[in-house]
Amino acid sequence: MSQRVWIIGASYGIGAALAERLARDGKEVWASARSRDKLEALAAKHAGRMHALPLDVTDKAAVATALAEIEAEGGPPDIVVLNAGSHHPVAAKDFKADDLRKLMELNVMGVANGIEAVLPGMLQRDAGRLAVVASVAGYAGLPTSAYYGCTKGGVINMVESLAFDLRKTGVKLQLINPGFVKTPLTDKNEFEMPFLVTAAHAADVIAEGLAGNKFEIAFPTTFVLILKFLRMLPYRLYFPLVGRSTGK
Repeated sequence: MSQRVWIIGASYGIGAALAERLARDGKEVWASARSRDKLEALAAKHAGRMHALPLDVTDKAAVATALAEIEAEGGPPDIVVLNAGSHHPVAAKDFKADDLRKLMELNVMGVANGIEAVLPGMLQRDAGRLAVVASVAGYAGLPTSAYYGCTKGGVINMVESLAFDLRKTGVKLQLINPGFVKTPLTDKNEFEMPFLVTAAHAADVIAEGLAGNKFEIAFPTTFVLILKFLRMLPYRLYFPLVGRSTGK
Protein backbone atom coordinates (compact mmCIF):
# COMPACT_ATOMS: atom_id res chain seq x y z
CA MET A 1 0.00 0.00 0.00
CA SER A 2 1.37 3.41 -0.96
CA GLN A 3 2.07 6.01 1.72
CA ARG A 4 -0.58 8.65 2.32
CA VAL A 5 0.70 12.23 2.47
CA TRP A 6 -1.09 15.43 3.47
CA ILE A 7 0.54 18.70 2.44
CA ILE A 8 -0.97 21.90 3.80
CA GLY A 9 0.18 24.86 1.73
CA ALA A 10 0.29 23.11 -1.65
CA SER A 11 -1.22 25.55 -4.14
CA TYR A 12 2.09 26.94 -5.48
CA GLY A 13 5.82 27.16 -4.82
CA ILE A 14 7.52 24.56 -2.67
CA GLY A 15 4.27 22.92 -1.56
CA ALA A 16 2.97 22.37 -5.09
CA ALA A 17 6.34 21.12 -6.32
CA LEU A 18 6.61 18.72 -3.37
CA ALA A 19 3.07 17.44 -3.93
CA GLU A 20 3.92 16.68 -7.55
CA ARG A 21 7.24 15.04 -6.68
CA LEU A 22 5.65 12.75 -4.07
CA ALA A 23 2.77 11.85 -6.40
CA ARG A 24 5.30 10.91 -9.08
CA ASP A 25 7.04 8.77 -6.47
CA GLY A 26 3.84 6.76 -6.09
CA LYS A 27 2.49 8.27 -2.90
CA GLU A 28 -1.16 9.21 -2.44
CA VAL A 29 -1.22 12.94 -1.81
CA TRP A 30 -3.86 15.25 -0.35
CA ALA A 31 -3.06 18.84 -1.33
CA SER A 32 -4.52 21.59 0.84
CA ALA A 33 -4.56 25.38 0.64
CA ARG A 34 -7.14 28.14 0.30
CA SER A 35 -7.17 28.22 -3.52
CA ARG A 36 -9.58 25.55 -4.76
CA ASP A 37 -8.88 26.32 -8.44
CA LYS A 38 -5.11 25.93 -8.11
CA LEU A 39 -5.45 22.72 -6.10
CA GLU A 40 -7.89 21.16 -8.54
CA ALA A 41 -5.67 22.04 -11.49
CA LEU A 42 -2.71 20.49 -9.69
CA ALA A 43 -4.61 17.34 -8.74
CA ALA A 44 -5.90 16.92 -12.31
CA LYS A 45 -2.31 16.47 -13.47
CA HIS A 46 -1.96 13.47 -11.15
CA ALA A 47 -5.38 11.83 -11.29
CA GLY A 48 -5.66 8.92 -8.90
CA ARG A 49 -2.57 10.01 -6.98
CA MET A 50 -3.51 13.49 -5.79
CA HIS A 51 -6.65 14.89 -4.19
CA ALA A 52 -7.56 18.56 -3.79
CA LEU A 53 -8.66 19.35 -0.24
CA PRO A 54 -9.19 23.12 0.14
CA LEU A 55 -9.00 24.67 3.60
CA ASP A 56 -7.93 27.75 5.49
CA VAL A 57 -5.21 26.66 7.90
CA THR A 58 -5.99 29.60 10.20
CA ASP A 59 -9.40 27.99 10.83
CA LYS A 60 -8.67 25.31 13.43
CA ALA A 61 -12.04 23.60 12.97
CA ALA A 62 -11.50 23.43 9.20
CA VAL A 63 -8.15 21.69 9.69
CA ALA A 64 -9.74 19.08 11.96
CA THR A 65 -12.57 18.55 9.47
CA ALA A 66 -10.10 18.05 6.61
CA LEU A 67 -8.17 15.48 8.62
CA ALA A 68 -11.38 13.59 9.36
CA GLU A 69 -12.15 13.54 5.63
CA ILE A 70 -8.76 12.01 4.83
CA GLU A 71 -9.16 9.43 7.59
CA ALA A 72 -12.61 8.49 6.29
CA GLU A 73 -11.09 7.69 2.91
CA GLY A 74 -8.78 4.92 4.03
CA GLY A 75 -7.12 5.96 7.26
CA PRO A 76 -4.84 8.67 8.63
CA PRO A 77 -1.99 10.18 6.62
CA ASP A 78 1.42 8.60 7.16
CA ILE A 79 3.20 11.87 6.43
CA VAL A 80 1.98 15.41 7.14
CA VAL A 81 3.85 18.44 5.81
CA LEU A 82 2.84 21.80 7.28
CA ASN A 83 3.99 24.26 4.64
CA ALA A 84 1.35 27.02 4.59
CA GLY A 85 2.82 30.47 5.01
CA SER A 86 3.40 33.84 3.45
CA HIS A 87 6.04 36.55 3.28
CA HIS A 88 5.61 40.27 3.83
CA PRO A 89 8.88 42.19 3.48
CA VAL A 90 9.00 45.36 5.54
CA ALA A 91 11.35 48.29 6.00
CA ALA A 92 11.76 49.77 9.48
CA LYS A 93 9.85 52.92 8.50
CA ASP A 94 6.81 50.83 7.51
CA PHE A 95 6.67 48.51 10.54
CA LYS A 96 3.09 47.92 11.75
CA ALA A 97 2.07 45.61 14.59
CA ASP A 98 -1.18 44.69 12.85
CA ASP A 99 0.69 43.49 9.75
CA LEU A 100 2.90 41.28 11.90
CA ARG A 101 -0.16 39.92 13.71
CA LYS A 102 -1.73 38.85 10.40
CA LEU A 103 1.42 37.02 9.35
CA MET A 104 1.74 35.37 12.78
CA GLU A 105 -1.81 34.04 12.41
CA LEU A 106 -0.86 32.21 9.22
CA ASN A 107 2.81 31.33 9.66
CA VAL A 108 2.75 30.41 13.34
CA MET A 109 -0.83 29.71 14.39
CA GLY A 110 -1.51 27.90 11.10
CA VAL A 111 1.32 25.51 11.97
CA ALA A 112 -0.01 25.19 15.51
CA ASN A 113 -3.48 24.32 14.19
CA GLY A 114 -2.00 21.60 12.03
CA ILE A 115 0.06 20.16 14.86
CA GLU A 116 -2.90 20.15 17.23
CA ALA A 117 -5.00 18.29 14.65
CA VAL A 118 -2.60 15.51 13.65
CA LEU A 119 -0.27 14.96 16.61
CA PRO A 120 -2.72 13.26 19.04
CA GLY A 121 -3.54 10.55 16.50
CA MET A 122 0.12 10.00 15.67
CA LEU A 123 0.95 9.65 19.36
CA GLN A 124 -1.92 7.24 19.87
CA ARG A 125 -0.69 5.11 16.96
CA ASP A 126 2.94 5.69 17.98
CA ALA A 127 3.64 6.22 14.29
CA GLY A 128 3.69 8.93 11.64
CA ARG A 129 5.96 11.59 10.22
CA LEU A 130 5.27 15.28 10.87
CA ALA A 131 7.36 17.80 8.92
CA VAL A 132 7.11 21.54 9.52
CA VAL A 133 8.42 24.11 7.05
CA ALA A 134 10.15 27.12 8.58
CA SER A 135 13.04 28.96 6.90
CA VAL A 136 16.71 29.82 7.33
CA ALA A 137 15.34 33.37 7.80
CA GLY A 138 14.43 32.17 11.29
CA TYR A 139 18.08 31.63 12.23
CA ALA A 140 18.84 35.33 12.66
CA GLY A 141 17.73 38.74 11.44
CA LEU A 142 17.88 39.43 7.69
CA PRO A 143 17.06 42.60 5.71
CA THR A 144 13.31 43.41 5.38
CA SER A 145 12.53 40.23 7.36
CA ALA A 146 11.28 41.68 10.65
CA TYR A 147 7.87 40.05 10.12
CA TYR A 148 8.80 36.88 8.26
CA GLY A 149 11.94 36.04 10.23
CA CYS A 150 10.05 36.60 13.48
CA THR A 151 7.40 34.05 12.51
CA LYS A 152 9.87 31.50 11.21
CA GLY A 153 12.13 31.84 14.24
CA GLY A 154 9.09 31.12 16.38
CA VAL A 155 8.25 28.03 14.34
CA ILE A 156 11.83 26.74 14.62
CA ASN A 157 11.73 27.14 18.40
CA MET A 158 8.30 25.46 18.58
CA VAL A 159 9.43 22.41 16.63
CA GLU A 160 12.75 22.13 18.46
CA SER A 161 10.89 22.20 21.78
CA LEU A 162 8.41 19.50 20.71
CA ALA A 163 11.32 17.31 19.61
CA PHE A 164 12.31 16.66 23.23
CA ASP A 165 9.01 14.91 23.92
CA LEU A 166 8.72 13.17 20.55
CA ARG A 167 12.24 11.80 20.08
CA LYS A 168 11.51 8.75 22.24
CA THR A 169 8.22 7.96 20.51
CA GLY A 170 7.40 6.40 17.15
CA VAL A 171 6.47 9.82 15.76
CA LYS A 172 9.14 11.26 13.47
CA LEU A 173 9.31 15.06 13.75
CA GLN A 174 11.26 17.01 11.14
CA LEU A 175 12.06 20.67 10.62
CA ILE A 176 12.44 21.95 7.06
CA ASN A 177 14.50 25.13 6.67
CA PRO A 178 14.79 26.22 3.03
CA GLY A 179 17.03 29.03 1.90
CA PHE A 180 15.94 31.32 -0.90
CA VAL A 181 13.61 29.45 -3.26
CA LYS A 182 12.25 31.15 -6.38
CA THR A 183 8.51 31.49 -5.75
CA PRO A 184 5.95 34.32 -5.94
CA LEU A 185 6.82 35.05 -2.30
CA THR A 186 10.56 35.56 -2.81
CA ASP A 187 9.82 37.58 -5.95
CA LYS A 188 8.75 40.31 -3.49
CA ASN A 189 12.30 40.67 -2.18
CA GLU A 190 14.18 43.73 -3.41
CA PHE A 191 17.63 42.56 -2.37
CA GLU A 192 20.06 40.05 -3.84
CA MET A 193 19.18 36.49 -2.81
CA PRO A 194 22.31 34.31 -2.65
CA PHE A 195 22.14 30.62 -3.56
CA LEU A 196 18.62 30.96 -5.02
CA VAL A 197 17.18 27.56 -6.05
CA THR A 198 14.05 26.48 -7.93
CA ALA A 199 10.95 25.07 -6.26
CA ALA A 200 11.54 21.78 -8.10
CA HIS A 201 15.03 21.51 -6.60
CA ALA A 202 13.65 22.29 -3.15
CA ALA A 203 11.02 19.57 -3.58
CA ASP A 204 13.68 17.02 -4.51
CA VAL A 205 15.76 17.84 -1.42
CA ILE A 206 12.71 17.71 0.86
CA ALA A 207 11.46 14.44 -0.64
CA GLU A 208 14.84 12.84 0.01
CA GLY A 209 14.85 14.22 3.55
CA LEU A 210 11.38 12.84 4.25
CA ALA A 211 12.72 9.41 3.38
CA GLY A 212 15.50 9.77 5.97
CA ASN A 213 15.91 10.36 9.67
CA LYS A 214 17.56 13.78 9.98
CA PHE A 215 15.72 16.18 12.25
CA GLU A 216 16.56 19.21 10.12
CA ILE A 217 16.22 19.29 6.35
CA ALA A 218 18.05 22.52 5.45
CA PHE A 219 19.32 23.69 2.08
CA PRO A 220 21.24 24.84 0.10
CA THR A 221 24.01 23.33 2.23
CA THR A 222 26.63 26.04 1.64
CA PHE A 223 24.17 28.83 2.44
CA VAL A 224 22.95 27.05 5.57
CA LEU A 225 26.50 26.60 6.85
CA ILE A 226 27.31 30.26 6.17
CA LEU A 227 24.22 31.45 8.05
CA LYS A 228 24.87 29.13 11.00
CA PHE A 229 28.39 30.48 11.19
CA LEU A 230 27.28 34.10 10.89
CA ARG A 231 24.76 33.82 13.72
CA MET A 232 27.62 32.87 16.08
CA LEU A 233 29.48 36.11 15.33
CA PRO A 234 29.22 39.24 17.48
CA TYR A 235 26.79 41.80 16.09
CA ARG A 236 29.61 44.21 15.20
CA LEU A 237 30.65 41.64 12.58
CA TYR A 238 27.26 40.09 11.77
CA PHE A 239 25.48 43.26 10.60
CA PRO A 240 28.15 44.51 8.15
CA LEU A 241 28.79 41.03 6.70
CA VAL A 242 25.12 40.23 6.08
CA GLY A 243 24.45 43.77 4.90
CA ARG A 244 27.28 43.58 2.38
CA SER A 245 26.12 40.22 1.00
CA THR A 246 22.54 41.42 0.51
CA GLY A 247 23.30 44.94 -0.64
CA LYS A 248 21.84 46.48 2.54
